[in-house]
Amino acid sequence: MSIALESISREGTSIWLDDLSRSRLLIPDEKSLAHLVRTANVVGVTTNPAIFSNALKDASTYKEAIDALRGVSAEDAIRRITTEDVRVACDQLTEIFDRSAGVDGRVSIEVDPRLAHEERATILQARELWSEVGRSNLFIKVPATKAGLPAITELIADGISVNVTLIFSLERYREVLLAYIKGLEQRRAAGKSLVGIQSVASFFVSRVDSAIDPILDGLSDPRAAQLRGKAAVANARLAYRIFEEISATDRWQRLAEIGGAVQRPLWASTGVKDKAYDPAKYVVELIAPDTVNTMPEATIHAASAYTGEIGNSISGSYAQADEVFNELATLGISYDAVVKELERDGISKFNDAWEALIAAMSAQL
Repeated sequence: MSIALESISREGTSIWLDDLSRSRLLIPDEKSLAHLVRTANVVGVTTNPAIFSNALKDASTYKEAIDALRGVSAEDAIRRITTEDVRVACDQLTEIFDRSAGVDGRVSIEVDPRLAHEERATILQARELWSEVGRSNLFIKVPATKAGLPAITELIADGISVNVTLIFSLERYREVLLAYIKGLEQRRAAGKSLVGIQSVASFFVSRVDSAIDPILDGLSDPRAAQLRGKAAVANARLAYRIFEEISATDRWQRLAEIGGAVQRPLWASTGVKDKAYDPAKYVVELIAPDTVNTMPEATIHAASAYTGEIGNSISGSYAQADEVFNELATLGISYDAVVKELERDGISKFNDAWEALIAAMSAQL
């Protein structure tokens, strides 16, 4: 086990794998989920439409399953295959789930991204996926759109654990936290237990730098170069400040006293896109208690090989993070415009991946 990964875990940041495929579940090699659990402290899995689209390109691994589904629609075939992969992954992580009292050992599956702006359809499909996978260590991924917020509340009130995805802005993150709390309050008001319900809020990281750095590169102001690669981490750190603020409220404490579990911030999109940055940048700069960092395999290996100091890298950082955005504003960069475009682009990319997945499956059936 890597000393760096052990240190990250000890500081309270859970390491999850941002990938899943049937080969990772069935082939006992160094890329398998089981191997990463043993050697890299991996204690959870996240998926998305792009991940499944890439997994299903491995036609040989899925040939038998696809052959058995000839005659069904491409969408139905995708759903059966992906829910089976998630179910198997849930089973492989059951020991971690039990050992962590349900905090880790979780696997996520996303509702159809084309439903991102449809509240009722999102709720209906989330319930169907929860029932179809049939595992208590499942997370249903719901996008943090305006339509997704009431869906989060209703699903939590139903007792369905939710991974809220595609969060880019601090304002939307606060809304997500409050939607979760409202769901727990509704469940309590109905006389139902809060025990066993978990949630994470997937706050996207690297895409913020990918959006802002090119703008900085186009400016002649000498301050611009000093701000490259700082916005994404600053944004995530300020999200953690909101998490701490809300966790300290009387409203939250009343729920915690009766078994409510905090909605942990999950750092998503943590693979480094700019080769100028340390490949473990979005891991080692975002370590803090009650957080999750979901990483592609390459980022897990980068974090494993990291030789610098590892500790709580968020505590005491808020004034500096605020200053990053103050400086960006003086350079004419609109935070609101950037994060709104990132949300639109994130939904669009998942839609495109889903459509590509349907087209690829149609060609194989």
